[in-house]
Amino acid sequence: MKSAALPLLLAGLLLAGGAHANDAAHIRASHAWIRVLPGALPAGAYVTLENDGNQPVALRGASSSVYAEVMLHRSSREGGVSRMAMVDALNVPAHGKAELAPAGYHLMLMRPHAPVKPGDTVTLTLQFGDGSTLATDFVARPANAMDAGDDHATPAMDHDAMPHGH
Repeated sequence: MKSAALPLLLAGLLLAGGAHANDAAHIRASHAWIRVLPGALPAGAYVTLENDGNQPVALRGASSSVYAEVMLHRSSREGGVSRMAMVDALNVPAHGKAELAPAGYHLMLMRPHAPVKPGDTVTLTLQFGDGSTLATDFVARPANAMDAGDDHATPAMDHDAMPHGH
């Protein structure tokens, strides 16, 4: 069994490092943020993924040097009951986008190695179906936050606000 897996692994590594565009090369991540909860409660990570490629791309999960465990989850509400389930993948359609957002798909971040506070930046490495990865900076936001706080929903600029660094 091992001898069959090794060539596949090597082929995957060659593809990921070669001239062929990999899944991650077609993905642009934006509005990346983490909702930090008090104490040892798991945090949720959210991001918008845009795929400029001709093929769908599967987000398979993520990893982090800050959190011991990162899992892809989907929240849903059925008959007045909120549920959360682990999922294997989230497809980002060709020339389309997928959003990880509160009450939907999200990355569940568990067991931080050190406290994460609002304002901190945490790098999560997004992992795609072909084995390629995309390191993405997520901004930690307080427990009551509903979005990335980068005002992407409103075109008006609040001149009293701190610069967003775009």
